[in-house]
Amino acid sequence: MTRVLAVDVGTSSVRAQIFDERVVERDAAKRDYAGETDADRLVEAARAAVDEARSDTVDAVGTSCFGHSLVAVSDRGRALTPVLGWRDTRSADAAEWLSRRLDAAAVHARTGCHVHTSYWPAKLAWLASTEPELFRTSRRFVSFAEYLYGELLDEDDVPMSVSQASGTGLLNLHTFDWDDELLEALGVDRARLPRIGDEEVAGWFPALLDGACSNVGAGCVSRERAALMVGTSGALRTVYETETPMPRPGLFLYRVDARRVVEGGALSDGGNLYHWLGRTLESNDGSLAGRDPDSHGLTFVTLLGGERSTGWHAHAHGAIHGLTFETTALDIRQAALEGIAFRFAEVLELMPEVKAIVATGGALMKDADWCQIMADALARPIELSAVDEASLRGAAVLALERLGVRAPAPRLRGTFEPRPEVADAYRAAHERQRQLYRVATGADTT
Repeated sequence: MTRVLAVDVGTSSVRAQIFDERVVERDAAKRDYAGETDADRLVEAARAAVDEARSDTVDAVGTSCFGHSLVAVSDRGRALTPVLGWRDTRSADAAEWLSRRLDAAAVHARTGCHVHTSYWPAKLAWLASTEPELFRTSRRFVSFAEYLYGELLDEDDVPMSVSQASGTGLLNLHTFDWDDELLEALGVDRARLPRIGDEEVAGWFPALLDGACSNVGAGCVSRERAALMVGTSGALRTVYETETPMPRPGLFLYRVDARRVVEGGALSDGGNLYHWLGRTLESNDGSLAGRDPDSHGLTFVTLLGGERSTGWHAHAHGAIHGLTFETTALDIRQAALEGIAFRFAEVLELMPEVKAIVATGGALMKDADWCQIMADALARPIELSAVDEASLRGAAVLALERLGVRAPAPRLRGTFEPRPEVADAYRAAHERQRQLYRVATGADTT
């Protein structure tokens, strides 16, 4: 029976497990490192998880890795910077500078990525401005995935998968190569970027974007079936085949490989906001079940981590309106979870093909109240995935696919139906958030 080692490198932990053709989840080897940005410490955590999980020989290794990260490396292959990830918004001014210099809509059409702090163009421009000597002397710029493979496999020339390259914002979707106009604007030569390729190295398939793996692991692999993921951050995505990728306004579009893309919207607030509520509020206990969405009188624009979808405003911040002396911690918690649901509703409006939504991600799957809020705010049934670690399972499924093995479909564990009796209240609350959103992002200049 074919066996693969799957590795999932996330922003807060790494997991590893051996799967066979049945792709059954068991307890995975795990190492936590929430908030860690030191590339070498992240490598050691991943190495420990892989060593613990790899108790026997396998036919291949497949990896899911967080995307959009940037690491500058030296002549000796050592990291010169921390891992610069999507949560690092220091390049906001650089993103605005690039937007003025380039045709941002054309960049999005070619790459599927907006000119935004999440992606490499803004981060590279920021490095060139704030650390000119480091920018000039760095031998190469890689994502953490290539840095990890180089360390684990002792390889100097590790390819970057089409999937990870597409998530940088520098890949031309149509040529499968680095975008000429962006390279010229940034003053970066191709020789300083990884070579792009999906060929295996020492039995390891190049790491893929965790978002694409999550969809595959949850069985959301058509334009009609979307994965609603809330982990550290949040995303609503579809994976589908197309010969002509066509990015749509407000959404991202990344390649998975030569024939598939992953499309959708991403939120910088997700489980991180959930944890912020727990740290910040004196009391965060109590059930939200049965509470009317308008009972708290609050409007919460959940942009504490900045905005990605749908407006991609580089300097956006969160906002709460309607606070009184009667406001409780439970009121704020409810308004926050509703706020994220309304942001997802904005993404869903841009994806009219979606007919079914599958909930995945640890933060969402552990909270039945939040799942019900999502169903009510999106006015769609929310199917709850029975897959605990969708990105890890997806890495295994895609590795098995490369070996010619088709994995079985994943299971579901229930459905949350939208409640008709609260539909009007949710529509009114959503409209209030739209109005406050325009103020919080600067879209309303009146």
